[in-house]
Amino acid sequence: MATLYLASGSPRRRELLAQIGVPFTPRIVPVDECVLPGESAEAYVERLAREKALAALATLEQAADAVVLGADTAVVLEGRILGKPADRSEALETLGALSGREHQVLTAVALASPARVTSRVVVSQVGFRALSRAEIEAYWASGEPRDKAGSYGIQGLAAVFVRQLQGSYSAVVGLPLCETAELLAEFAIPCWQARSVAASRPNAQEMDP
Repeated sequence: MATLYLASGSPRRRELLAQIGVPFTPRIVPVDECVLPGESAEAYVERLAREKALAALATLEQAADAVVLGADTAVVLEGRILGKPADRSEALETLGALSGREHQVLTAVALASPARVTSRVVVSQVGFRALSRAEIEAYWASGEPRDKAGSYGIQGLAAVFVRQLQGSYSAVVGLPLCETAELLAEFAIPCWQARSVAASRPNAQEMDP
């Protein structure tokens, strides 16, 4: 079986891979995340996911049996990519813009091996209820928005902002698990590996005394 590497420092992506029982080794390589002139949000996240995977693959000394997973997420409002906030002012502005409106969350996942690279983009629609200035400021004070695309984390405190979601919840968190599992299967990497190992072990009550 191939060895899977995760080209991401995101704790959310690590937790999601662990959730579906896929062991991996972190392999983080810096990649320039600037948007290219005229680049669409979909092209942007897919390009970064592929670049992260390929950059990490290039650092492996023994890559013959290696597969690297790269991913990227963007929050998009009326065609504008809302990245991680640079400071308090930007976060408050972003959350104010999302208040009472719907926006898109695009997450791309890419798998790269020495033989090939493949990727997918998942688009989800998220609707926020109206947010007061006081709760926006309180949310910033919690510290949660600081490292999040769009200045919020749906899996955390900001869950109370979300009135509706159409699409993949795990993709909004940072990794579309259905599509990721399908891509992993193409590289012969199964999910539920931890469960499979546990199931293969004899139950203590079934063992001979």
